[in-house]
Order: sequence, then C-alpha cells, then structure tokens
Amino acid sequence: MKKLKKAAVLSAVCAAALALGGCGTGSADGKTHLTFQIWDVAQRDGMQTMCDAYTEAHPDVEIEVQVTSWSEYWTKLEAAAISNQMPDIFWMHTNEILKYADYGKIADLTDLYDETDPGYFSEHFSEVSLKNVQGSDGRYYGVPKDKDTVGLVYNKEMFDAAGVAYPDESWTWDDLCEASQKIYDATGKYGYMAYGDDQLGYWNFVYQNGGYILAEDGVTGGFDNQATKDAMKFYMDLQKEDWCPDQNYFAETSPGTAFFSEQGAMFLEGNWNILSEMQNYPNMQGKWDVAVLPMCPDPASGDGRATISNGLCYATSPVNENLDIVKDVLRFFGSEEGQRIQGESGAAIPAYEGLEQTWIDVFDQFDYRLNVECFVDMFDYSVQSVNNKYRSVWKPEVTEILLKIYSGEMDFEAGMAAMQNALKTAAEDD
Repeated sequence: MKKLKKAAVLSAVCAAALALGGCGTGSADGKTHLTFQIWDVAQRDGMQTMCDAYTEAHPDVEIEVQVTSWSEYWTKLEAAAISNQMPDIFWMHTNEILKYADYGKIADLTDLYDETDPGYFSEHFSEVSLKNVQGSDGRYYGVPKDKDTVGLVYNKEMFDAAGVAYPDESWTWDDLCEASQKIYDATGKYGYMAYGDDQLGYWNFVYQNGGYILAEDGVTGGFDNQATKDAMKFYMDLQKEDWCPDQNYFAETSPGTAFFSEQGAMFLEGNWNILSEMQNYPNMQGKWDVAVLPMCPDPASGDGRATISNGLCYATSPVNENLDIVKDVLRFFGSEEGQRIQGESGAAIPAYEGLEQTWIDVFDQFDYRLNVECFVDMFDYSVQSVNNKYRSVWKPEVTEILLKIYSGEMDFEAGMAAMQNALKTAAEDD
C-alpha cells in the first residue's frame, strides 16, 4: 500500500513517459500486440481460446497470455503500477481491487457498454459479481470474469465403511459431527478436517449462524457480535475432537492433501479446484463426491444456509495508448460468447448469469460424474467474500490472533476482542 501511495505521487511523470510509449504497441507486422497477465496455469488454455476468438474477428490484434505464480504476480503488478507500465489486460482479485482502484491504477469501466446497452452490467451479472468489481466509490473497475462457492467434499468409501448416509441438503452441523465420529470409530481416519482458514473455513459458519465479519458499513468488525462468536467457537472447538486434526497438522499438510491421500473424510473446497483435482487424482474417481455445505441447525438469525462467494475480474490501466482497443477486448470478455468460451474450457463458472451449465457440462468427460451442480445451487444463498480497503492490513493480524487462540496462547474472548480491535485500528490508521 505504501508503494502505491508513492505511485500516486509519480503518476504525472509516468503518464508523460507513457505518451512516448505504451505496453501494447503496434509492430512491424502492422498489428497491435496486447499482453494479458494471469496467475493460474490451469486456466491458460481457456484464456487463450477466448483471446483467439477475439483476434479471429479482429486480425489486426494479437493477444499474448502470460502466466506467473500467485505471489510473483502481485509483486510484478505493483512494480508495474508504480512505473505505469502495467499489462494491457490483467486479472484483478477482490483482495487487491480496492487498493488499485483507490490509487487510480485501474481504469473505471462503469460506462464500458453504455453505447450499446447502458444496463448491461446489471442485466447479466449478479449483485455479488458486481460488488466484486466495485471500488470504494461504487463504480466498476473491472469486467466480472467468474464466480464461485464453497462446498463439502467427502470420501464415499469412508462413509460406506462407517454405514453413514452421504451428505445432502438436509445436513446440519450436528450431522457433520456425528458422521465424523462414526467414520473415525470405524476407520481410524479423520472425519471433517476443520482447517483454520477463512473463505474455506470459519467464514461460512459465521454467516450460516447469522453473524458477520464486517458490518454493512464495510468498516466495522463483527467479532464482538454474539452470533459471530458462537459460530467461531463451534468451529474452533472442532479441533478438540479426536476425529479432527489440529492446526499444527495443517501447518504441514493441507486438508486437500490429506483428503486425496485418504487420511480424512471431509473438507471444504472451492469449485475452482474441483476440475484439476479430478484430473490430478484419477485413482480417486468414484471414491469421492461433493455436496452443499451443512447448515446451522439453530441460527441466531436467517435460515442457517450460507456459502462464501468470490470472483475475479478483467481489468486494465487507465494509462494505455491502446485503451480503446483494450476496452473493446474487455467488452468481448464480458459478452455471452466470451463468457461461454471460459465456461466450456472448465476454467471457472462464468460470472455471466445463465451460463453456469457450460461449466457443469465439462465434467461429462469423466467416467464418474461428480455432483458439481451443488456449487451452482448454492448461489441462491451465497455471501460475498469479506473485503474492504483495509483488508491487507487487518487480515494478517486476524490470522495471527486466530492461531494464538487455537494454540491456547490466547483465550477465546480475548482473541475475539483483539480481532475486533485489529479491524478498528486498520480503519483509524488510514
């Protein structure tokens, strides 16, 4: 964040420099060459196919998809933002979009479709998807790319060995615990593996119980809310059970690794990983499946159902000599055709409403069919992933406090108060 504050000071100088040369410039072949940076190699082919569809209709444009690792991606992007030499097109994550938008490093795309359809965004993307691309001023700084939910992955063979029925939409937290105990008793394997994560862990339980991490004002924390505390206490106490690993275990072994090495029966997973897991663990086909999240049996408010939902977007810099061309590419990326190509590639569930089946159908290639429809079913009660412009400051501190509670270094009530203070201090220090 401090680096981007420095970038704001340098903007005028960098803008002048860019007047002499940009990221995607014309070349000897007479074409406009654009760069498109992403961080997931598993999605490269899908992104390239989408780019090829655009360039086939616009042969005077070439788009190069560049892939780097998650951590390297953000290091490079911040350096590029400071020097105003950003890629022509790039993925933007909800973790970072408020920071980049507030410092003027990504283009305002609110009016992207105004000439053809002023209501395009609201007509084709959900409220959650649109919130994921908004800056602090409420304007759109990206084109929604995809959307996701969190589901329950389970080992069918372990359930069969314990004589337990598979999870379904009627399952509650009580069923999760009872099944875990029976599986542990019958097989000696872990039941539900309650990883101390937020999006793939306790956030889902908090919102199922009617609690919240951030209040509606997007600033005030919810760690002093009783429903929040009750849900977090329930979730954190699961590691005290014989059937659940503690956080020391997860420091060395992720729940996914434990699951696919058949050491545990259940864990929470995002739909974005399911296809690669089917491909990477062919020996597990037929042994596992997915279901909607168990609901809170007695919520403080609401019906007990919730799943955290997030989504990426396509973005660009406001300082780009090819900005008009880039905006045309982004219009295509957000079109029904562009989003359909993404869905059919299996890269992710398209953000475009009504194209969810394109992603579901990708799983027909396997002999054993997972119940991936459950991820789409949960959009009906999905909750936007927790985020505000101070998140990069408070989230590491909250995570550190969480681990102290787990280890017994800090008691629960003191930990909740410290988390609440972390969010308050982050906002006050802005």
